[in-house]
Amino acid sequence: MKRSEIEEAIVWAKALLAERRFCLPPFGQWTLGDWRANYGAAESVRRLMLGWDVTDYGMGDFAAVGSILFTLRNGDLHDRSLGTPYAEKVIPVMDGQRLPMHYHAMKTEDIINRGGGLMHIALWNALADGGVDGGADVRVFVDGILRTVKPGEELLLAPGSSISLTPRLYHIFGAKQGTGPVLVGEVSSVNDDNTDNYFYEKVLRFTEIEEDVPLTVPLCNEYDRALG
Repeated sequence: MKRSEIEEAIVWAKALLAERRFCLPPFGQWTLGDWRANYGAAESVRRLMLGWDVTDYGMGDFAAVGSILFTLRNGDLHDRSLGTPYAEKVIPVMDGQRLPMHYHAMKTEDIINRGGGLMHIALWNALADGGVDGGADVRVFVDGILRTVKPGEELLLAPGSSISLTPRLYHIFGAKQGTGPVLVGEVSSVNDDNTDNYFYEKVLRFTEIEEDVPLTVPLCNEYDRALG
């Protein structure tokens, strides 16, 4: 993915957040100079990988499969003195864009339509070997109501609705094509993007970046390299 695409995606995301009146913490607006000036004071921000995360998952078509995430708060599975015992993200999703099919072995999460168009989501149980169970129904809470759905069945969540995902539940979600962008929220147990993402599709969690323009906003997985 080109650095210019990443920078443009963040500009787009900031505009959507402003439109929905969703305010980021101060470090969400920091320039590269601000980051360097606050490098020591922001140690926990860096260690917990808070901030911007833009990726096409190595699939090469960001508008179709990709994500722009901003982690507002998080904890550390190995150091409970750091951060919080929960995590929160905001995920501005472009019209027709989706995240790849994946599950988490440890994380429980609520995925919330915070506003915009319709959010689509499909679910499958994960088998013991990490495969996809294409036969068994899925039991899941939608807005606090237990529902039973078929594997791969499309659910549509309007603004204000949410779905609670338990560990080992494969999911694909995104903004339903033609209904507009969606501001997705995620509230979860502690999030570890380095070890707790299990993808069914062949993807890279953090994309390789072609540096075609200067970096102005460091991503959450490159603080030390970009700022050190």
